[in-house]
Amino acid sequence: MSDRKLPHSHGDGDRDRIVAATPDLESITTVADAMKHLGDPSRLRIFWLLCHAEECVLDIAAAVDMTSPAVSHHLRILKTAGLIVSRRVGKEKLYRAADSPIVDALHRSMEEIMSVACQRTGVGSRYSPHGAR
Repeated sequence: MSDRKLPHSHGDGDRDRIVAATPDLESITTVADAMKHLGDPSRLRIFWLLCHAEECVLDIAAAVDMTSPAVSHHLRILKTAGLIVSRRVGKEKLYRAADSPIVDALHRSMEEIMSVACQRTGVGSRYSPHGAR
């Protein structure tokens, strides 16, 4: 939040309130980083898929018609950004969307913009593909 006043008045009384309510740089940076990581269409497709299912690299590659090495590259970026998580099951690594407010908001925004209905609406407190987390 900011307590700055704008130097010029243009007759809009809400300006000072809006400026005061502007999110801090850390919050804005968090959102900007998440959006930057989803700025690639391939990563966006992978992220959307992992919002609805927990999958291994081979299945993700088949679903999005990419090679496994290319998918692994995108998964590393999404994981470093905190947008997805993984777990090991035997020799396999499974990936899914992280359980966080920013992931929930990005998922809802994507589906709203694309006019796509969420495949997991009403499951748990969010769209969890495997029940409560």
